[in-house]
Amino acid sequence: MSKGLGMRKAIADRFGDELRFFRGWIDQPKAVGSIIPTSGITARRMASIIDPTSGLPVLEVGPGTGVITRAILAHGVKPENLYAVEYSADFVKHLRRCYPGVNVIEGDAFNLDGTLGDDGPKLFDSVVSGVPLLNFPVPARVAYLESLLARIPEGRPVVQLTYGPKSPVPPGRGNYTVEHFDFILRNIPPTRLWVYRRARH
Repeated sequence: MSKGLGMRKAIADRFGDELRFFRGWIDQPKAVGSIIPTSGITARRMASIIDPTSGLPVLEVGPGTGVITRAILAHGVKPENLYAVEYSADFVKHLRRCYPGVNVIEGDAFNLDGTLGDDGPKLFDSVVSGVPLLNFPVPARVAYLESLLARIPEGRPVVQLTYGPKSPVPPGRGNYTVEHFDFILRNIPPTRLWVYRRARH
């Protein structure tokens, strides 16, 4: 493929992602946090918390159009070791088409027991979350985080993006630590990343 064709394809793919994301936002504004997909820079930064050599699968929640999914795979996670939980049926179809080897599961990230089922993995290396937590009440956010931390080894991270200035899951509400991980200006809108871990006793 020539350089010019490659550039045009990349632009078309990006435009397609943004259009798909905008349609998802129109249909389900509470389930989609922004009208623009996450930038590649943000996605790569989020994927960097994963240890692809741990031998454990990785859980991604709220993958949307798959920008972060792509970064997770590029980080060295095998498709069969990635479980992506997405609420939107349209995004699920898109993800399954673009990432055929990934375990894309249509379901509610706030009910992972029901969504993953009895046959799903019980333990993950880490969790990458793009769920728009600011759209939900604080108790629901805390319960969501606790359910994620229960599925990873002590000390392993959950990384969460947000467009607000503070951690979307406040400290002091449960058995977890809160760490500001990064602030990325080259995202629309600018994004903050937060890392949560199970507090050590």
